[in-house]
Amino acid sequence: MIISLLLASVAVGLLVLYIRQFYFFYKDGIKYKTPVPLLGNMASVILRREHYVNNLENYYNSFPEEKFVGRFEFITKFILVRDVELIKKIAIKDFEHFTDHRSFDGESFFKKTLFLMKGQEWKDMRSTLSPAFTSSKIRHMVPFMMEVGDQMMLSLNKKLEDSKDEYVDIDFKDLTTRYANDVIASCAYGLKVDSQADPNNEFYNMGKTLFDFKFVQMIMFFVLLNAPKVAKILNWDIVPASVRKFFTSLVLDTMKDRQQRNIIRPDMIHLLMEAKKGQLSHDEKSNDTSTGFATVEESSIGLKKVVNREWSDIDIVSQAFLFFIAGFETISTTMSFMMYELAVNPDVQERLAQEIREHDAKNGGKFDFNSIQSMKYMDMVVSEVLRRWPTAVAGDRECIKDYNMGKPNKNSKEDYIIRKGTSVMIPTIAIHRDPQYFPQPEKFDPERFSEENRHNINMNAYIPFGMGPRNCLGSRFALCELKVMAYQLLRHMEVSPCEKTCIPAKLAVDNLNIRLHGGHWLRIRPRK
Repeated sequence: MIISLLLASVAVGLLVLYIRQFYFFYKDGIKYKTPVPLLGNMASVILRREHYVNNLENYYNSFPEEKFVGRFEFITKFILVRDVELIKKIAIKDFEHFTDHRSFDGESFFKKTLFLMKGQEWKDMRSTLSPAFTSSKIRHMVPFMMEVGDQMMLSLNKKLEDSKDEYVDIDFKDLTTRYANDVIASCAYGLKVDSQADPNNEFYNMGKTLFDFKFVQMIMFFVLLNAPKVAKILNWDIVPASVRKFFTSLVLDTMKDRQQRNIIRPDMIHLLMEAKKGQLSHDEKSNDTSTGFATVEESSIGLKKVVNREWSDIDIVSQAFLFFIAGFETISTTMSFMMYELAVNPDVQERLAQEIREHDAKNGGKFDFNSIQSMKYMDMVVSEVLRRWPTAVAGDRECIKDYNMGKPNKNSKEDYIIRKGTSVMIPTIAIHRDPQYFPQPEKFDPERFSEENRHNINMNAYIPFGMGPRNCLGSRFALCELKVMAYQLLRHMEVSPCEKTCIPAKLAVDNLNIRLHGGHWLRIRPRK
């Protein structure tokens, strides 16, 4: 009898929780899809029926007349914003209402990174790090990227020599992950790593451990975000202890060694050491040149000249760890999709290869930071890749003080006031694929970004690196790396589909990361 009463009480409690989930939206006239108990609108993702990207895109497309709608990720409610003008207000004009990303409770190593810092601490760290990502600083890192590219080309040529055919089929996600790993090892940590020749090196394996987002890791990630108290009881952390220990020792030991031996190398470790001493300052704004159409500019927050704050070792280690996160996974994913699009669009690839040949003829085979700025078609291709496959499929902001979002649709009678503590979601990939902003969105068309056409783009709808003061600090670095890799590969190799290429593109539902079903398999052969 007692057990029956307890079970009944639990059932009633869950039912009340379930009804309360969407009652808040219902009473305010905000549209939403009815959530599944506990899973919210994520049931199809958890049950592996569709990828998170498709789930988000379908949700966005279900409400074409709404400026914003309600959405549930497990038991957490969001306001999903569809109107790009409202997104601009939230991200820029009324930024002081939305300065933070959503809460990530607990004592996670990841919580100390710039991405999850809040309030004044975030503003100070942003100002501290901003000078490290100016064009003049990135310029000195291009040779390091080229060196890694040379290692990649040696490995590919060796595979071609060993092949019985004139071509070889490879998984480009593996190739680009190893390339990105070695770039971040060199540009951020001052390490010489060759993940092509030494596939199981420790630095690479740490990244694989961290980003192998299979089903169990996916559940852990969402529990950490939506039920942090449960995660704390289970002693879960998105960053494994072995990874935390490795990066802490690596960064602190490297900094100590450089200080003792007075080593200066123009990489991120050096810039972090300067930042910790308060000796990292902005160059003149006029020197902070663009690396492409998608480059985002630093706001006045990042341009603050002086930060009167002393950073701890763990603060600095956490930022170095954030560089690794961004450099290992997001850039390598974009690279793999760039090569996929070039393979299935041979006319685009040939035009880009022609620009590379013309550049080499004009500059005697020399490629540097100035080359990145001068190659117009390269920038068009990269811009379109970032539209189709943005580095972050969605963004978020947490409301830190009540805010009037206006009416959810033209028939609404009252404005909606979002309350402090509620988060808004910015569905970047869905906006990038909305035909009202980008006609024929499924078509890979670099011409959208030509000098003749780019004025037609609604810049509030093109946000591959985010918008406002919380935009991506490393956009210049990312664009440089994408272009260096494309240049070195296409200069010597032709990329084409093979029997295992996933055409049309279909995302693997067993992974939270963006992966093609069956892998990113493409064929390479020497360019004639």
